[in-house]
Amino acid sequence: MIKYFQSGSRMSQAVVYGGLVHIAGQVADDRRAGIESQTSDVLAKVEALLAEAGSSKSKLVAVNIFLPQIGDFEAMNSIYDAWVDPQRLPARACVEARLADPDLRIEVTAVAAV
Repeated sequence: MIKYFQSGSRMSQAVVYGGLVHIAGQVADDRRAGIESQTSDVLAKVEALLAEAGSSKSKLVAVNIFLPQIGDFEAMNSIYDAWVDPQRLPARACVEARLADPDLRIEVTAVAAV
């Protein structure tokens, strides 16, 4: 059975299937904030979606991070490293990529066990 969470006209924010929850790309609400604030906001959204789907950040399998400015890498990591479970580190990729809105500083997708 497939479960959909926070579905809109184009996509769902999370989908559970086959024992995994797939989190759609999450972006910050305050698009004018700095990278640290946007990172905190995005990771809070990921964590809330994981909880809604019956999972948690300690069950993360993979995280993908998209930064339009790779120069934000260290600042983003300062927030990410404090957030992620240090005993259960997921596979991770971080790439420089142009995002849909030029004010966005980060977008994150994730996959976790349920």
